[in-house]
Amino acid sequence: MNVEQLIVDYGAWFYVVTFLWTFLEGETFVIIAGVAAQKGLLDWWTLFFCAWFGSFCGDQTYFWIGRLYGPRVLAKFPRWRSGVEGALAQVQRNSTWFILSFRFIYGVRNFASFSLGMARVQPLRFAALNFVAAFVWALAFAGSGYVFGEAFEAVAGEWVHGIGLVLLTCLVLFAVLMVLRARRNRRRAQAVPVSPNVSNPPA
Repeated sequence: MNVEQLIVDYGAWFYVVTFLWTFLEGETFVIIAGVAAQKGLLDWWTLFFCAWFGSFCGDQTYFWIGRLYGPRVLAKFPRWRSGVEGALAQVQRNSTWFILSFRFIYGVRNFASFSLGMARVQPLRFAALNFVAAFVWALAFAGSGYVFGEAFEAVAGEWVHGIGLVLLTCLVLFAVLMVLRARRNRRRAQAVPVSPNVSNPPA
């Protein structure tokens, strides 16, 4: 069964998967789904809203876990400490900008909301900024998948048969970019040791 037929047969479940996947991370999946929407296999607006609210709800959950249970979680998973310390370093510099941008920094989102909760960022302020940031993130990735798929087909023309080649190209390009970003962010996080007990971060 090819990719197109799979989406046709189980299209409604792709929206559920989009919500659940973006709850955790989801950039690659949202881009691929955006390509499928450009092909008419998915509804772009439904995809966008699922990605928006999945991302928002996921980071709200991580925020409250960090706020309520942060030290206990770090004690149980000490390997997370370097990632949390790197995120807390960014919070200290400018918490507002960090909330608005952390989704676009690969390898940081996993720890960002958790760290913001530990840093005692005001919950209503985080929720408002998180809502806006999730909107921009979903629009950027779902939109880029849609636009990239259209542009790729316009260039490739009859060389492209079905969605498979488009999806594969998107996935490979995105994977290379994310690996490069992950390496850069890991080096930065290791270079800035910060205590996880941060209070009153700057706006």
